[in-house]
Amino acid sequence: MRIEWLNQGSVATTFASVSERGLSRRGFMKAGAVASGGLVLGFFMPGAGRWAKAQQPAAKVYEPNAFLHIAPDNSVTVQVNRLEFGQGVQTALPMLIAEELDADWSHVRGALAPAGDQYKDPLFGIQITGGSGSVAHSFIQYREIGAKARAMLIAAAAQQWNVPAEQIKTVKGTLIGPAGQKATYGAMADAAMKQPVSSSVKLKDPKDFTIIGKPVKRLDARAKSTGKQQFGMDFKAPDSKVAVVARPPVFGAKVAKFDASKAKAIKGVIDVLEVKTDRGGSGVVVIADGYWPAKSGREALAIEWDTSGVEKVSSDKQLTEYKALAQKAGTPVRKADTSKLAGAAKKISAVYEFPYLAHAPMEPLNCVVDLRKDGCTVWAGSQFQTVDQGAIAATAGLKPEQVVLNTMMAGGGFGRRAVPTSDYLVEAVNIAKVWQAAGHTQPIKVIWSREDDIKGGYYRPSHVHRADIGIDAKGEIVAWDHVIVGQSITSGTPFEPMMVKDGVDSTMVEGMGEPYEVPLNLSAHTVKTNVPVLWWRSVGSTHTAFVMETLIDEAAHAANMDPVAYRKKLVGEKGKRHIAALDLAVAKSGYGKKLPKGQAWGVAVHESFNTVIAYVVVASIKDGNPKLHKVTAGVHCNTAVNPLTIEAQIQGAALMGLGMTLSGAAITLKDGVVEQQNFSDYTVARMTDMPKIDVHIVPSNDPPTGMGEPGLPPLAPAFANALFKLTGKRLRKLPFDLASA
Repeated sequence: MRIEWLNQGSVATTFASVSERGLSRRGFMKAGAVASGGLVLGFFMPGAGRWAKAQQPAAKVYEPNAFLHIAPDNSVTVQVNRLEFGQGVQTALPMLIAEELDADWSHVRGALAPAGDQYKDPLFGIQITGGSGSVAHSFIQYREIGAKARAMLIAAAAQQWNVPAEQIKTVKGTLIGPAGQKATYGAMADAAMKQPVSSSVKLKDPKDFTIIGKPVKRLDARAKSTGKQQFGMDFKAPDSKVAVVARPPVFGAKVAKFDASKAKAIKGVIDVLEVKTDRGGSGVVVIADGYWPAKSGREALAIEWDTSGVEKVSSDKQLTEYKALAQKAGTPVRKADTSKLAGAAKKISAVYEFPYLAHAPMEPLNCVVDLRKDGCTVWAGSQFQTVDQGAIAATAGLKPEQVVLNTMMAGGGFGRRAVPTSDYLVEAVNIAKVWQAAGHTQPIKVIWSREDDIKGGYYRPSHVHRADIGIDAKGEIVAWDHVIVGQSITSGTPFEPMMVKDGVDSTMVEGMGEPYEVPLNLSAHTVKTNVPVLWWRSVGSTHTAFVMETLIDEAAHAANMDPVAYRKKLVGEKGKRHIAALDLAVAKSGYGKKLPKGQAWGVAVHESFNTVIAYVVVASIKDGNPKLHKVTAGVHCNTAVNPLTIEAQIQGAALMGLGMTLSGAAITLKDGVVEQQNFSDYTVARMTDMPKIDVHIVPSNDPPTGMGEPGLPPLAPAFANALFKLTGKRLRKLPFDLASA
């Protein structure tokens, strides 16, 4: 570990506004140089392999690479090395530092860090917001930052007061000496920066926590609820122009020819240019003084597209092909004996269908690019700062260190802002390049419309599952043959070496089998097709959890056992946390009690990102449509850093999981063209769909696990299991279709 104290003046307001005002790295350095005394800690914490190798002592040049800044006014600003897009890391990560620092929480602020080596995830080795790893991976890292800062403050006070360090106490941002001496952290900051950094510190025992584990209100709540929070869509660089792109209707298609005369005649339109787009395609960009003239100019374009060299996918044909493949064994993933299938007393045969899904965040994609000969500054809500910084540099013909990527607050993402190809950022740099080649110099702000977002690709892949299960006379599962068909998310990306084994993407099959002790024979077919795909909140568990938990429920019914008891019977030694979460949800829900006529219980439990979520739901059918009334969650995420954030994540993820079940929640293609374009024909869950949700957390002092995604997977199967009790029909596809079940 390397720690750097930087006396660059009072940069508290600068830190707090780096993402808010969109300052570049150069601007930050300039602002910091003219401020008045303070203390900054920069931490470099080696993690796995390639990150540890990359960490060399930096030259003595000031950059905004500190995690913690204590200013003379006692404000404590924590640089958050992630993207904040609703999951609460801008509060949870500062809580970790504040706990060990013994800071006064009312003085703590959070700021989003720009792209930088020091902000790389300790486990992943890149700067990323994904895999539900923000708090889990930085739990020790951020606590050690706070503990080392506290030790240095104590050492400075001990030196000034000429007393042993062990006799000094810290309480809410104040140092207290044995004879009643007192000093605030802000007053001691300059002296503390002269102290040596402790090589090791003792972290607090969980029983002594005063901030971690307590319900803490979000630091960004007021700004967001009052409309003052600046998101990426709100940011505009001085003199920047707005770009709107006409992208090919079929992925990878190109412009044959276009007529821009009508577009150029619209007031405010400055230029119309051909530009490279994703997947080897090309499009036409309209650049104007504002969004409306740019959008109007795009609508006025006359474009002929060349689609001759690209595959034109149709969903109906694809589904037929997937179903045919599912009847054949694929590449082995998990082997088990299937010989007992034929003679089993009872059999379950099922085919499941899952469509493509769009991420559809409330804030569509956007970014601002200021491309210069000696560097490039970008403002974007990136989930993948390291990858995106490299892609921007490669596209611009620069070195990564010549690219400043400022992390902007984002209005959702669910994976769409973490693209291995960096598609929307590469496209934006290509726009900046043709813009400059045409003789212009102003920064470019690229804005995607809702229609661009829905039709713009990188969807949750469509899948087909085929399952054949044999159950003996005692209700035991004696054989289970299972095949999955779908596209790989990670093939052809830098993640392939880690995530693809024998041609099978681990994300496609994750969640299958565990924690149940069942003889699962699992294989997979990986299909290549011209539809760009990407992780979608909870990744493979979006479909595997639905299959597993509805099939286990069906097996319980075949065995004439209560579905909760049956699950607990099948759970092996690895499933202790599953049982704890399930028992908690069952106890808090009142499961098993008599419900009003027309309502039924449903249960599901699933682990993803090392967190177990159990749902007990109450559902009914109203006017022929499924209705979810109540959800009780049992959550096992080990240490609950901020229970309020966990509750919010469960509520949001459950609603998103519910959205998968609603009619119209599907992306379909015909002759290569996406048929949906807005919320009028692509369904997402709305406030009126929201059930009552009660969240209960299993107590634990073990290191925290992920929370951003695990709340989604078990919702749909719990809902489907309740509907079975009402209809006697098993739902085999998403979104729900009661008529065809």
